Amino acid sequence: MFIVGLTGGISTGKSTVSEMFEEYGIPVIDADKMARKVVEPGKVAWKKIRQEFGEEVFHPSGELNREALGDIIFDDPKKRRKLNEITHPEIYKELLWAAVRCFFQGHQFIVMDLPLLFESGAMLDYIHKIIVVTCEEDIQLMRLIERGNLTETRAKKRIASQMALDQKCERAHYVIENSGSVDDTREQVTRIVAALKCSRHHWRLRIIAGLFCSGVVSFIIWLGTRMYQNRITQ
Repeated sequence: MFIVGLTGGISTGKSTVSEMFEEYGIPVIDADKMARKVVEPGKVAWKKIRQEFGEEVFHPSGELNREALGDIIFDDPKKRRKLNEITHPEIYKELLWAAVRCFFQGHQFIVMDLPLLFESGAMLDYIHKIIVVTCEEDIQLMRLIERGNLTETRAKKRIASQMALDQKCERAHYVIENSGSVDDTREQVTRIVAALKCSRHHWRLRIIAGLFCSGVVSFIIWLGTRMYQNRITQ
């Protein structure tokens, strides 16, 4: 199994593209969903955020107030970096365990929706192919304003906090232009899925994993045999 990284800018349409991959039966592991999971009340990251940012970023119920926290971190790069230091290790643990489960389920490849793939750099060594979802700047801004009910100034700050889309596209193996119709986007996804399914990269990884498992089993058998023989000779 190999991992395909799906990234892009905020409000470029990664979720729409993810759903299209799922229509083909391809597992999609969403970093944003993992990010929400690791900050649930009582979790390690939740406790650290409370210590670092205080009660003002939480609802009375104890749930994280994402809007309040977002206003803080998008105005202060140091605080944004601190939040990433708290949450990212927990998120990556969840992502890797989810990938392991998919491996044992026998999937050829999976897609990881990683909004900050390039910005953090932590998962790049695990990614075989990278897909960047992009769109025209004015469309991205309009989508973000409508989706988040933000002012234009606040929306621009959130876009500026990420790497520029043209820089991400330069580092991608595949680029999906998502400024047009849904059908146009689906056609692009279809072509990429066909190309990925032709890859034989997963066989090399499975052979390596198979040899490793065989070695572990052989060692256990050898160790058990030695222990049995020692008991007999005593």
